[in-house]
Amino acid sequence: MTQKLAGKVALVTGAGRDVGRAISLALAAEGAAVAVNYNSSQAEAQAVAAEIEAAGGKARAYQANVGDYAQVCRMVEAIVADFGRIDILVNNAGVVIGERFVNTTPEQWKKQIDVDLYGTIHTSHAVAPHMIRQNGGRIVTLAGDSSRIGENGLAIAAAARAGGIALMKSLAKELGRANITANALSLGLIETAHSDPEFLAANRDKIVRQYPLRRIGKPDDVAPSVVFLASDEAAWITGQVLSVNGGFCMV
Repeated sequence: MTQKLAGKVALVTGAGRDVGRAISLALAAEGAAVAVNYNSSQAEAQAVAAEIEAAGGKARAYQANVGDYAQVCRMVEAIVADFGRIDILVNNAGVVIGERFVNTTPEQWKKQIDVDLYGTIHTSHAVAPHMIRQNGGRIVTLAGDSSRIGENGLAIAAAARAGGIALMKSLAKELGRANITANALSLGLIETAHSDPEFLAANRDKIVRQYPLRRIGKPDDVAPSVVFLASDEAAWITGQVLSVNGGFCMV
């Protein structure tokens, strides 16, 4: 590795497993100290932090429900106290409830919007003042292609994630003068250890045909793009939505 993030401190939300885990490990491999956020997956988050430290890096797990602003503020202050700064924020935590819109409930709306939209607002708002004082920072928010093109059964998650993309574009304009970039990744379907195996077994061939690269994504397909946007190599890229989706959506 090139250690392109040496001396940087990264906060990754929802980092205990799947895509968040892959991102945390990739950032650490490039030299960043990583704050591994989790809500309920304590053992998994601590395992990620331990794996980073075993490889010679620096990491610590921090509990906070990103849907609760007070918890996020306490977490951010603890990270700054422990590591001295926050240079990179990766908004990865998300909740998706697959259901036809007419069958959804206000409770389901709130659960998804609290994490997918308010979570991104909360973490960005808590971290931004620190980045402004440092005169630099990187904010990367993960969304799904449904947030740009819509998707059956994902209306609420799509709406919330679309808000996250709009937030990144607005923050790119507001925070650019402080040398802070804000970008989003728009993901296709990512297969993880926690994917629904029955759904994939029944629909894999149909799904794969929608991807020009003829396969479903993996967490390791996402992490390199996050590292790039977090690095100095992407210093003149902001307010953008980068598709990481095997060609599924070419908008």
